[in-house]
Amino acid sequence: MIACDLGSGTGITSALLAREYGLDTYAVDLWSDPEENRTFFRKLGIDDTTIHPAKADASQGLPFAPEFFECVVSIDSYNYYGRDPHYLDERLLPYVRRGGTLYLAIPGMVHDCHDNLPECLLTSWTSEQLEYMHDANWWHDMLSRSRGAQIVGIHEMTCTREAWADWLACDNEYAAGDRAAVEAGALDHLNTLAIVLRKL
Repeated sequence: MIACDLGSGTGITSALLAREYGLDTYAVDLWSDPEENRTFFRKLGIDDTTIHPAKADASQGLPFAPEFFECVVSIDSYNYYGRDPHYLDERLLPYVRRGGTLYLAIPGMVHDCHDNLPECLLTSWTSEQLEYMHDANWWHDMLSRSRGAQIVGIHEMTCTREAWADWLACDNEYAAGDRAAVEAGALDHLNTLAIVLRKL
């Protein structure tokens, strides 16, 4: 099976897909260096023939043949470019085979509160930054407009607090900037959403 890890970052998910599940994986990211990722994969003992780092801007389309992928996995990136209601049909689905599956995991909100943002969220983030987060109903309404994919499921994941704890514990300037909001109670309003789609 040929898989796309879209917004792969440093390639941790790509390595998992290739090594643990045996998928022929393309690690696609705009900001990561493909050669650095390749070095990382080789250190993990993953053969170059089973994992392929590539630099591409997901919002502008991908440098692959039509219907190249059987599945797409996207962890913590789809909410940046996928909020455009035309994105799925016009920019992503053309690269997925009929019947192929898309697995998305994104940060979200328990309930959309953009009209009245709690102060705890604004402790670390601006209203513009929070536009990248929405609740399950918002995503369902937006994705249901797709002509080329059906929603298999959208649900809240149970990993939110654990994931945030791991993030805040790491040595990263962005993590340090997020601590104030979390300490003020932001996680009462935030969640993590799992979305599964199937190309028609």
